[in-house]
Amino acid sequence: MNPTDIQALLNRVRGGLMSVDEAMLLLGDSSAFERDFAHVDTDRPRRTGQPEAIFGEGKTAEDIIAILRRLHQSDQDGLVTRLDTDKAAHIQDVLPGCEWHQRARVLRYPAPSPRPDRAVRGRIAIVCAGTSDLPVAEEAAVIAEAYGNPVDRYWDVGVSGIHRIMGHAPALQSASAIIVVAGMEGALASVVTGLVSAPVIAVPTSIGYGASFGGISALLGMLNSCAAGVSVVNIDNGFGAAVMADRVNRRMGDT
Repeated sequence: MNPTDIQALLNRVRGGLMSVDEAMLLLGDSSAFERDFAHVDTDRPRRTGQPEAIFGEGKTAEDIIAILRRLHQSDQDGLVTRLDTDKAAHIQDVLPGCEWHQRARVLRYPAPSPRPDRAVRGRIAIVCAGTSDLPVAEEAAVIAEAYGNPVDRYWDVGVSGIHRIMGHAPALQSASAIIVVAGMEGALASVVTGLVSAPVIAVPTSIGYGASFGGISALLGMLNSCAAGVSVVNIDNGFGAAVMADRVNRRMGDT
């Protein structure tokens, strides 16, 4: 057990959230922290400023519950991405404090102690091309909010009706970081990047007709953007975009 784990246990005992006997059991049982199916990285918030997130696909509900409990014992938020509704319902039955965001497919198990406010300079804007892209956009939004960022949502503003995004250009100029989520040919990222001074993180989605090749067309379109200032994450990776936007916003808050 590392010093961060020990400090979290002692704080829970001092705050009356855990008995001395319970703490002694955890201190003496290394299997409570390192399971045969997972090595939970409770030191990640200290190193990176962001908690470990659990990728829900391929894990059983029981696996996820065990990991969430481990994070909870360390006084950390538990975040699960790409979770299906049945697993989420089972986890909520066992851990009733969980928050389930169905469209985003994200579950959050809040830390026992209130999190102190973080120094963030501005807001993260999330721009979504079409309603079919919303699961990925909402994943980005929920994760960014879970990390303590104020988020502004701009939904269904794709280039097929270019006036929709142009109407939001003044508001987008005030964002510290912008996430653009789009499928099809992915053109919205180039349009937004040409309108703003903030860094743009483009997320290609797998939405589109046959020649979109499951998001590869949007990915290549974003990578080949002629607009300077756009970076690109992997197909459907709303989580990764939120992590990057959070780091941008925190860095700006430190200046």
